[in-house]
Amino acid sequence: MKSDILRAALVLGLLSVVGPFAIDMYLPALPAIGASLGADTAQVQASLMAFMAAIAVCQLAYGPISDMVGRKPPLYFGIALFTLGSIGCALAPSIEWLIAARFVQGIGACAPMAIPRAVVRDNYTGTDAAQLMSLLMLVFSVSPILAPLSGSLVIQFGDWRALFWVMAVVGVLGLLLLAFFQPETRPASARVESSLGSALRGYLMLLKDWNFLGLTFIGAFGMSSFMAYLANSSFILIEHYGISPTFYSFMFSINAVSFIGLSQFAAYFGKRFGFNAVVRTAVTGFLVVTSALFATFAAGIDNLVILAALLFVGYGFLGLVVPTTAVLAMEEHGEIAGTASALMGTLQLVTAAVVMGISGAFFNGTALPMVTVIAACAVAAFILTQLTIRGGRRIVEAPAE
Repeated sequence: MKSDILRAALVLGLLSVVGPFAIDMYLPALPAIGASLGADTAQVQASLMAFMAAIAVCQLAYGPISDMVGRKPPLYFGIALFTLGSIGCALAPSIEWLIAARFVQGIGACAPMAIPRAVVRDNYTGTDAAQLMSLLMLVFSVSPILAPLSGSLVIQFGDWRALFWVMAVVGVLGLLLLAFFQPETRPASARVESSLGSALRGYLMLLKDWNFLGLTFIGAFGMSSFMAYLANSSFILIEHYGISPTFYSFMFSINAVSFIGLSQFAAYFGKRFGFNAVVRTAVTGFLVVTSALFATFAAGIDNLVILAALLFVGYGFLGLVVPTTAVLAMEEHGEIAGTASALMGTLQLVTAAVVMGISGAFFNGTALPMVTVIAACAVAAFILTQLTIRGGRRIVEAPAE
């Protein structure tokens, strides 16, 4: 394994994890936040959706800006704003304040979530890019494994506000990591043609690129299925099934283990069988598993073990889908990698926000509405795969732009 790829994966993964850490860490505390601030389930979920909405919308600005001024300046701004938003959340006297502060936090968090994909494309293409993206997912997935567990630990020794003070510390550490370990990958010579006008032209071109859009939305519906689980699982597992917040954190984490375990084989399978074939096979597997899950719960079998087991298998398939579709979608857009990464992130998170809203609207305290939404996402991803990807084309190795 190339040492530069491993180093880049570690640094970019740790930067990327700042935003997801702010999501996953406070999941075990959602019921406690509602009780503390006198808010109902929908209001507490709105704090999560505000964070996601900010990330989705603001990526559209960060991407082109990173093409124009380089990757590091917008990363500095975003992580600093995330830190300030975290402090605002920790001091929130009401649910409305918390929702607003989470929105500010999200505006900052989207920079380290969107720009690292552009950094990958700055330096790598083909199987190297797929390998780096998979390794980035490995580091990135530290969040869903450790964040809920650390969140449960924090609230055992303090209250939910302590979670946001920890997030502020994470923001400061992110700034130090960026300053000392991440070089600039967008040289001044590459920024000459970048401007607001070129960004708008880039977005227009990408919106006309059906291959880019198809691959983006395949990943979007895969991610959305996980976001539906993310938004509803703490209420279902803790309140419906009666498990403890600590055991919930463990169950949440094992899905990440499945995801990252399979994602590490994405580059190998892509080189061996072709990246298109990998996506087609993995999406089909995801559809089969989630359809079985829906059929089980629709038949009235409300079983926590079945839910956990099938989601573990299903999210393993997603570990092959998400990094591979990202590499394929950005393969031909190296000159506007920041813009392409931003649009991909925005479209995927807007889709996820809509899906989360739908799952929340039909929430009834049981797992069936969530399972139904997850299966529907799998159907959408499968249809898009059939329309977008044909054959087993391999990525042709090419030098980075």
